Amino acid sequence: MKCESNISCECSLVEHRPKLVVLTGGPGAGKTAVLELARRGFCQHILVLPESASIVFGGGFPRSESIEGKKGSQRAIFHVQNELESVAIGERKAAVVLCDRGTIDGLAYWPGQEEEYWRETGSSRAREMAKYAAVFHLRTPGVSGGYNRRNPIRIESADEAVLMDQRIAEAWSGHPNRHFVESAESFLAKAACAIELIRGELPECCRTHSVPEASE
Repeated sequence: MKCESNISCECSLVEHRPKLVVLTGGPGAGKTAVLELARRGFCQHILVLPESASIVFGGGFPRSESIEGKKGSQRAIFHVQNELESVAIGERKAAVVLCDRGTIDGLAYWPGQEEEYWRETGSSRAREMAKYAAVFHLRTPGVSGGYNRRNPIRIESADEAVLMDQRIAEAWSGHPNRHFVESAESFLAKAACAIELIRGELPECCRTHSVPEASE
């Protein structure tokens, strides 16, 4: 995978020991905008992974409302996410790999017991938690707080999105380095808070770059 930023830093290392950092949250929380700011504003040693669900559903995987359909899509998303992370770590080009959700997010969408999710994906909660150095959770706003459905694969109502946001928070419960970014009257303030949290996970040589402001 290629780091898309053209901004260079003082680091002269050819290879890095990448760490995975997750940006998560319910539908409409602003993850896409924050990740785009990070992609444009930080240096070439920060890699932003695409969202696995968008790859799966955008690529034609059927979005079924049946129990088996939901389980199948979550298994597919889990394995796509896992492989994206594995490639990024194996290539050793990035110091930080920013993940648009992580493998544990699937618990919030799984229509069954947690034990079944881990059995079906062939992993465990402890193993997946240990992969991620930090988790930043952007909270989903309600209708009055600016929730929108402009994303074409977003099917949740505002109430459903808030409920999913809470399920995601429960799924990630117990991670030792998790931070919440609450919704604010201005999305600019929310985005700035998220960017500073991400900046704190970067190597010292990569922290000095200024990130362009988000638009409302």
